[in-house]
Amino acid sequence: MPLSEREQKLLEQLEQQLNTEDPKFAESMEGETHGPGTVRLPSVRHIVLGVVVAVIGLAAVIAGVASKLIVIGVVGFVIMGAGVYLATLGKKREAGNPGRAERGGGSGQQSSFMSRLEQQWDKRQGRP
Repeated sequence: MPLSEREQKLLEQLEQQLNTEDPKFAESMEGETHGPGTVRLPSVRHIVLGVVVAVIGLAAVIAGVASKLIVIGVVGFVIMGAGVYLATLGKKREAGNPGRAERGGGSGQQSSFMSRLEQQWDKRQGRP
């Protein structure tokens, strides 16, 4: 369900306030959201590596149970969890430009979060 215009304005104000009060936190949260024009693409490398690490962790869990050493089982479980996390990682890219990763940030450019906000503001104000 889309937000009403009033809710969108409130959300934008909250985002701007967060960005001015705690820019470090806002930047860290930028990677967590899927804003308009961005998609999470699955990375084959992450999936394969994650599955391999998870299988190694599962083998360690089974070895820990078989040898009755709890430490080996716990370490195996942690390794297995890390493998699953690694498999779920993806690259965040702009939908219209699949060759360019969004997190660039070099050469003095503004963050994509701020540029996206500025584009939305300009669109609402009727500017090109």
